[in-house]
Amino acid sequence: MKKNIIFLINPISGGKSKLNFAAMAAKFLDGSIFDAKYVFTDGPGHAREMAIELVKGNADILVAVGGDGTINEVASGIQGSGKVMGIIPHGSGNGLARSLGISLNDRFAVETLNKLNVNQIDTGIFNGKNFFNMAGIGFDAHISAIFANNVTRGLSGYVKTAINEISNYQCQHYTLEIDGKRIARDAFMISIANSSQFGNNAHISPFASLKDGLLDVVITKPFPLYQFPVLGFQMFSRSTHRSKYVEIIKGKDIRIIREGLGAIHLDGEPYEMASELQININPLSLSVLV
Repeated sequence: MKKNIIFLINPISGGKSKLNFAAMAAKFLDGSIFDAKYVFTDGPGHAREMAIELVKGNADILVAVGGDGTINEVASGIQGSGKVMGIIPHGSGNGLARSLGISLNDRFAVETLNKLNVNQIDTGIFNGKNFFNMAGIGFDAHISAIFANNVTRGLSGYVKTAINEISNYQCQHYTLEIDGKRIARDAFMISIANSSQFGNNAHISPFASLKDGLLDVVITKPFPLYQFPVLGFQMFSRSTHRSKYVEIIKGKDIRIIREGLGAIHLDGEPYEMASELQININPLSLSVLV
């Protein structure tokens, strides 16, 4: 019996047109395995709404065609349903797809679906909301809030925004409780890493694993401005763990108290949340084709 596979396509992710995506995918998707449908999202939150409804029906596999934000929405709708997710990366950074080894080439990514190789990965919960790749507090959340409205997508747009904002950004004081151990830190940012990277192969926590049942709490401490390009180089060379400005603590049950409400990001999508933040891991809770 053929599997019902539905592609949920974000038409604007990554700044590339998806109008010809269905015709391309149909060439390389194995028609002896799948009955395929293609639907477009029409705004923030729509992919999640559609995924919730589709898993109630006869859909076997839902494929997110977009970036980490689109993947977050589709995965949030699938999680706990017993259904399987596929990924065709079409975002600015494609952090989760890169971490899973999914090709950024459309043809190869579609052909990956034909193999029906299902893996289970961990997922994170942040004040009741899901994240699958990376969450953050501090500078990266501040940049995500600005970048969300930036017409210049991709790595160059992100770097340009970061350079423009860094000189005026003020570090904050945080109290963290990680698996019962309480610490206090001043921090430039705190990243909660399920995978190792933000995207574009910028690895904030080089040894983070999607399958170890743990989240990596990455505390980037205050640093001199001249060290900013050094930290950038260390991310791209997978060596942030060697920096004296970076502290990495693994944990399952994480509580963070900051000075007041402010920005956070979940898989690059910005939100505003209160001063007290609760983060947990849900081990091997999402099935993904890789």
